[in-house]
Amino acid sequence: MPRPIEAAPPHISPQVRALSFAPTSVDEKARTVEMIASTGAGVLRHDMEGAFNEMLSLTPGAVDLSRAEGMPLLDSHRQDGLDRVLGVVRGVRIEKGQLIVTAQFSERAEAVFKDVAAGIIRNVSVGYGVDDFEDRVDPQSGQRLRTVTKWTLHEVSLVPVGADAGAKTRGITMPQANNTATAASATATTSANANPATMTRAQSNAEIRALAETFGLGDEFSNGLIDREATVDEARAAAVEQVRQRSNRQTPQTRVTVVANHDDPEAIVGRMGEALYVRGNPRHKPSDAARQYVNMTTLDMARQMLQLRGMHTTGLSPAETITRALNSTSDFPLVFADTANRALRPGYEAAAAVLKRVARQTTAKDFRNMTKLQIGEAAGLEKVNENGEYKHSTISEAGESYGIATYGRIFGLTRQAIINDDIGAFVDVAGKFGAAAAEFEAQFLVDILEGAAGFGPVMKDGKTLFHADHGNLAEDGVDLTSTPLPRFGGLDVARLAMRKQKGLSGRPINVVPKYLLVAPEAETAAETLLATLQPNSADGVNPFAGKLEMLVEARLSSPVRWYVAGDPATIEGLEYAYLAGQEGPQTETRAGFEVDGVETKVRLDFGAAFVDYRGWFMNPGEDVTT
Repeated sequence: MPRPIEAAPPHISPQVRALSFAPTSVDEKARTVEMIASTGAGVLRHDMEGAFNEMLSLTPGAVDLSRAEGMPLLDSHRQDGLDRVLGVVRGVRIEKGQLIVTAQFSERAEAVFKDVAAGIIRNVSVGYGVDDFEDRVDPQSGQRLRTVTKWTLHEVSLVPVGADAGAKTRGITMPQANNTATAASATATTSANANPATMTRAQSNAEIRALAETFGLGDEFSNGLIDREATVDEARAAAVEQVRQRSNRQTPQTRVTVVANHDDPEAIVGRMGEALYVRGNPRHKPSDAARQYVNMTTLDMARQMLQLRGMHTTGLSPAETITRALNSTSDFPLVFADTANRALRPGYEAAAAVLKRVARQTTAKDFRNMTKLQIGEAAGLEKVNENGEYKHSTISEAGESYGIATYGRIFGLTRQAIINDDIGAFVDVAGKFGAAAAEFEAQFLVDILEGAAGFGPVMKDGKTLFHADHGNLAEDGVDLTSTPLPRFGGLDVARLAMRKQKGLSGRPINVVPKYLLVAPEAETAAETLLATLQPNSADGVNPFAGKLEMLVEARLSSPVRWYVAGDPATIEGLEYAYLAGQEGPQTETRAGFEVDGVETKVRLDFGAAFVDYRGWFMNPGEDVTT
C-alpha cells in the first residue's frame, strides 16, 4: 500500500510544500510567468481519411512568431469578449525543443493569476494555423503520423485540460543526470529555496512525491525511493532516467483531447466555411487546410464547435446539437458567414458595373457629405528682373459635394435546412445577392448619368452636367445607327470640344478622349466606326482606329444617345465611394430570432456623383434643345 506522507516537524513552515507546487518563474511584482506553451507532442486528430497523430516541429525555422509579441493570453481559446483576455504575451522563444512563452497577467485576472502562482492552474494550450506539413506511416503500428513543418502561432490559452501533457506553467528545469538524458519535455516544480543538504526526511519525502506527481511516474516510483530513504538529488536523477526511457519507447501512445484542440478557432471557422462553399460550388478547389472538413455535415461541424468550447454533445439529438450550436456559441453562425461571403464575391465581381471603368473610386470616412475641391490651374510663370520681386499667384477653387448611404437586404438559412444539410441553396442565394449588389451599383451610376431627362445631374453652377455652356454637348445630334453615317460619326466634334475645355482659371486643359460609351443598339455601328481599315488613299484613313475604347452599357435608356469620356486617372468626372474599410458588399451573420436558423445581412455603403463636367461629352443622337 502507498505510504502516507510524513508530517512536517512543528518548526517547519507549513507553506514549504505548497510552494514546491507553485511555478518558480512567477514574478508577482511584474505579474509575469513563464509557460511551456508546447513541446510538439503528438495529438490525435481526424480528417476524411480517419485518425492520425499530429506533431508540431519546434525548430526555429518551423514556427512563425511574427505575431507573438503582444498577442493575447486567453481563457480556454475563447475570443467572444474582452473578459476572455487574461493577459498579454511579452516574449516567446524556442529552447531545447520547447516553446517558452512569457506572459503578463491583467489586473482584471487577479484570481486566475493567484491560481497560476499557486500551481492550481497549470495547463497551457496554443492556437495556431498550419502552413505546411509532412505525412508518413509508422511502420510498426500502421498509424498515420503528421509532422507540421510550418505553422504560425496565433494565441496562447490557459486551459483546464491540455492536449500536450508537457505544456504547463514553467518552474525549475530538472538537472540532467548525464549528457544523454534529457528532460526537455517535462517541467519540474520543486521549490527554488529548498536546499537538499539541509532538508529533513519529511521535506525530502514531500519533494520526491512532488517529482513523481509532476512527471506522472506514479506512487510506486515515489514509494520505492522513500522506502530506501533516497536523497532528493538521487530522486531527480532517477526521474530523469525514467523520462528518458519513456521518451525512447517505440510503443505509440494515444492522447485524447478533452477541451483544447491546439487549433485557432478563427482558423477553423474559415476552413469550415470554405468546405461548405466547396459543397455548393464543386468547381472551387479547397485549400489543404479546408480539405479535411469537406465531407463533414453541418451536424458534424456543429458538434465540433460545441466541443471546442468545452460543451458536451454526448446524447444530444441532431436537432438539439444544431440548436445549441446556434444559440450557445458565436462560432457556428460565423461558419455560414464565411460561406456567404465566399459565394457573394464571385457573383459581385462577375457583374461589375460598366460605368466603373470610366469612374474614379474613392473612400468616405463617414456618412457626411464630402466636398470635392477642384483646384484651378496656377497662373503662368513670369520673368523676374534683376532685383525684382516674385509676384503672387492665386489658385481658383470650386467643388461638388455628395455622400454615401447604406443599402441592404437580409436572407435566411432555416434551422430545418441546416439539419437537412441543404447547403447548395444557401450558396446559390448568396451568389445571387452578390450579383444583385453589382446590379444595384450599375443602375445607380446609370441613373446619375441620365438624370434630368438625359442631360445629367444639376451641378453646383445650376446647370445640368451636359450643357452648351459647359462645352460638352453636341449641337447636332448624330445617330450612330443611321445610314449614311456622317464622316467620323461626330467623333471629331467630340474630340475637338474636349481638347478645348478650359479649367477654372480659363486656361485650356487639353482633355484626351479615351472611352466611347454606347447603348447595345449602337454597338455594331460603333465597332465599325472604330475599326482599323487598310485605306487605299488618304481619304480612307480612320483617325480614331485604336484611339478609343468602346464600352457598351445595356442599361442606357436611349438607343441613340452616346458619350465620350476621358481617362478618370487624369481628369475628374464620375466618382463613386465606399465607406472606409467596407469596399463592396459586406455580410454579417447571426443566429436568427425572427427566422429560426441563421440570418445573413448583405450591406452596401455606397455613393456616387459627377464632381466635374469637363471630362465628359455627350451627343444626344437626335435634335434636342437644352
